Amino acid sequence: MNSDVELCARLAAGDLDTLADVYDQHGSHVYGVAVKVTKSQEYAEEITQSVFVALWEQPLAYDPAFGSLRGWLVSRALHESALRAKVS
Repeated sequence: MNSDVELCARLAAGDLDTLADVYDQHGSHVYGVAVKVTKSQEYAEEITQSVFVALWEQPLAYDPAFGSLRGWLVSRALHESALRAKVS
């Protein structure tokens, strides 16, 4: 398994295969949090997509000094889920 620093460096270099690897490693956790908070599979799918698109578009927004990549992804999912649940 690659370190979070290596993964983000590869993402920053535009390696699309790395995004797929990160999704395979962490997608179920992101989706699980989103579905638990929103109580909606549809919203959870949208949030999961949004989280991974954000990682792809701005991979340097994640800073390994502040924690794991999984933690960062799940934190984004929690934030977006809470906003979605509040609006719904």
